[in-house]
Order: sequence, then structure tokens, then C-alpha cells
Amino acid sequence: MSEQTQGHGGQAHGSVKEYVVGLLLSIVLTVIPFSMVMLDAASSTVILGVILLCAVAQMLVQLVFFLHMNTSSDQIWNTASAVFIVIIVAILIIGSVWIMDHLNHNMMMGH
Repeated sequence: MSEQTQGHGGQAHGSVKEYVVGLLLSIVLTVIPFSMVMLDAASSTVILGVILLCAVAQMLVQLVFFLHMNTSSDQIWNTASAVFIVIIVAILIIGSVWIMDHLNHNMMMGH
């Protein structure tokens, strides 16, 4: 069986091995932070860092193994749109946290 097969829309699909590897990586990247929280294995700062690191790794695994995004020339528009979405979401989250922090500071009594 070939590594890539063509579907109805002409899109390439991954092999079963690729899906199984993606599934196993997803499970591992979910179990690590879950077990750290349930077992209270470290300080809250370390646990938060591990959760964030595993979340970013989980997104990359999903993009590569299930959405089949890569650096080929066929995928350039998908990659460019993904980068644009990441930038927009980062601006939204960082801006929201910045606004809430300044609102909290300005609303405190005695300052």
C-alpha cells in the first residue's frame, strides 16, 4: 500500500502508520500534564509551564499528522494562513491580558 493515496478531492491522505503515530503522540502529550496536575508532582509554576509546552506540541502534532501540513510548495497558502491566524490569536490574547491587567491596576483602591 502506498504512503499517500488520492481522495475524491485530490487531497493527499496519510498512511495508517502516520495516524497511529499522531494518535500516540497526542495521548502522551495529554497524559503528561494531566498526571502532573492529578499527582501534584511539582509547583504550580512548573505545572503551568508543562501544560503550555505540551499544548504547543499538541498543536504541532495535530497540524503535521492529521492536517498534513508541511513545508512543500503545495502547502504554502495553508502555512501562510496558519501563521497569520497564530499572529492574530497572539495579539488578541496578549492584548486582552494587558487590558485586564491595567484595568485591575486602575480599579484598585488606594492607588
